[in-house]
Amino acid sequence: MKLAVLNGPNLNLLGTREPEIYGTTTLADIESRLHVVARELGIELAFVQTNHEGALVDAIQGLRGTADGVIINAGAYSHTSLAIRDALSAVAIPYVEVHLSNIFAREPERRHSALASGATAVLCGFGAYGYELALRGIVARLANRG
Repeated sequence: MKLAVLNGPNLNLLGTREPEIYGTTTLADIESRLHVVARELGIELAFVQTNHEGALVDAIQGLRGTADGVIINAGAYSHTSLAIRDALSAVAIPYVEVHLSNIFAREPERRHSALASGATAVLCGFGAYGYELALRGIVARLANRG
């Protein structure tokens, strides 16, 4: 089983960016932990982080026929990007949307997700641990599907 973990704008700044909201865990820390979990589960992971919407769309399109599932934290694009939502829909790969903070307890503009309606699941508010929950959840869902 092959999965991709996609991260959008500003997630490269985790660990130092607004730690009171996003915590002190870095993106490298998250990736390292997910590699450990992936070995435990016997799956392959690929990681992408970009600050550019079009690059995220390109990464999603590149998963067609190569990935069984996606974990995506599109950052602020989660709230605005129909292009990312359309790309996820077009490649028809199950995905889990992840947010470090509880977007529903934040500013009104962050309480809507353009991606959520097509997602297998949405996890928010668990901090960095949300990625591990998403990984374990989508692997279980995909294993039960096949």
